[in-house]
Amino acid sequence: MLLVDSHCHLDGLDYQSLHKDVSDVLAKARARDVGFVLAVATTLPGFRTMRELIGDRPGVAYSCGVHPLNQDAPYDYAELRQLAADARVVAMGETGLDYHYQPETQVQQRYSFREHIRIGCELNKPVIVHTRSARQDTLDILKEEGVERCGGVLHCFTEDIATARTLLDMGFYISFSGIVTFRNADELRDVARFVPLDRLLVETDSPWLAPVPFRGKENQPAYVRDVAEYLAVLKGVDIAQLAATTTDNFSRLFHIDSQRLTAAV
Repeated sequence: MLLVDSHCHLDGLDYQSLHKDVSDVLAKARARDVGFVLAVATTLPGFRTMRELIGDRPGVAYSCGVHPLNQDAPYDYAELRQLAADARVVAMGETGLDYHYQPETQVQQRYSFREHIRIGCELNKPVIVHTRSARQDTLDILKEEGVERCGGVLHCFTEDIATARTLLDMGFYISFSGIVTFRNADELRDVARFVPLDRLLVETDSPWLAPVPFRGKENQPAYVRDVAEYLAVLKGVDIAQLAATTTDNFSRLFHIDSQRLTAAV
C-alpha cells in the first residue's frame, strides 16, 4: 500500500527536538505506508531554502509559489517562472486568496493568484490553491484565467458542497487534511462524502492541523495515514482502496509517473 502526502511544508517541522533531519521524517512516514510527499513553498526565498534543506530525494517532489499571506512585499514574477520551470517542480503554489487575515492586500493577492495560474498554464503545471473568506473571488479568477488548461487542487478544503461542485465542474481535485477528523467538522465530512473518490487527495499541511488523535501536536507526513483511514470510513471503502485511488489521482494531477511513486518506497 502506498499513500501520498499531497501537501506538506517539510521545511517547517521541528528538527531540534522532534526529528533528527528530513530523512528521519520520511522514514517515520514510510513506516506508516506514506511513501511520497509534495513539499510546498510559500515564498521564493523559502523555496530556495527548502530545496537546500531537502535536496533531491526519490520520495519528494516540489511546488513553487508565493502564499496569499506573503504579499506584503512585491516579488519578481520572472523569478517565479524561472524557479517553477525546474523539472523537479510539479506544481505552482501554494497560491490563492486569503481575505480573513490580510484583507488589506486583496488587490495584490488577486494579481499574484492570476500570475500563478498563467505560469501554470504556460508550463503545464497545476496550481495548488488556498482560499479563506474569499470563495467567490477564488472561483471567479479560476474561471476567468482558464485554469482547466493546467488543472489544480483546492488544498485543505473547508468550503461547502456548492463550492466543491463548482470546482469539480472545472476539473479540480479536492484535498482533505486533518480538519476532517475534528469534532466540529460535520459539514466538512458531508463534503468528503460528496466528493467522488477519483477526485480526492489526502494531505497533512504539516506542521499544522494534526489530525485526531494527534491534535494539538506538531503535524508530520506520517499522520496522513490517519486522515486517509478516517476518509476511508466516510467513503465506505477500505484503506487499501482509498490509498490506491488517491495515489493514482496524485499521479494524474501532477504528471508524476506512478513508477516514480512506487520506486520511492
